[in-house]
Amino acid sequence: MIGKLLRENNIVAGALTLVRIYLGWHWMTAGWGKLTEGFDAAGFLKGAVANPVVSHDVLAYPGWVSFLESFAVPNAGLFSTLIPLGEFLVGLGLILGCLTTAAAFFAMVMNFSFMFSGTISSNPMDILMGVFIAAAGYNAGKFGLDRYVLPYLRKLVFKGKSHEGSSVTN
Repeated sequence: MIGKLLRENNIVAGALTLVRIYLGWHWMTAGWGKLTEGFDAAGFLKGAVANPVVSHDVLAYPGWVSFLESFAVPNAGLFSTLIPLGEFLVGLGLILGCLTTAAAFFAMVMNFSFMFSGTISSNPMDILMGVFIAAAGYNAGKFGLDRYVLPYLRKLVFKGKSHEGSSVTN
C-alpha cells in the first residue's frame, strides 16, 4: 500500500521533488566545495583506520577497516578524486531528477561508507531521504529529467525487443 502510494501518487511525486532537490543541493555543494578547494582523502581514511568504530570494546566493522587499510589508504589519490566527483554528480542527478533512483542509491552507499568510517553528521537523515527516493523509483524523478531520459533509455536498451525481452519479428 505504501509502495503504491510512493510509486504512483502525483502529490507524493511533488513532495519527493522537494526532498530530492534539498538532498541534491546538500550533495552537490559538498562535492563542489571539494572539487574547487581541493580535497585530500588521505587524512580522513587514515583517521578512520586509526580510530575505527568500536562497540563494547569490539571492532564494529572489521571488514570495512580491513578494506580501508589494504585498499583505500594506499589508493587515497583515487578516493580524493572519486569522493568529490561522486558527491557532485549524485547532487546534480537528484536536483535535475535525472537517473534519480541511481543517484539515491549511490548517495546511500556514500552515506553508509562515511558512517562505517565513524562519521555521523547528517548521514542518517540523508539515508532516510534516500530510501524514500529510491523506493519511489520513477515517481521521485517524474517532475524532472527522468520523464524524458528513462523512456529514451528504455527504448535504447530494448530496441527491437518486446517488453518481455524476446525479439520482435517484422
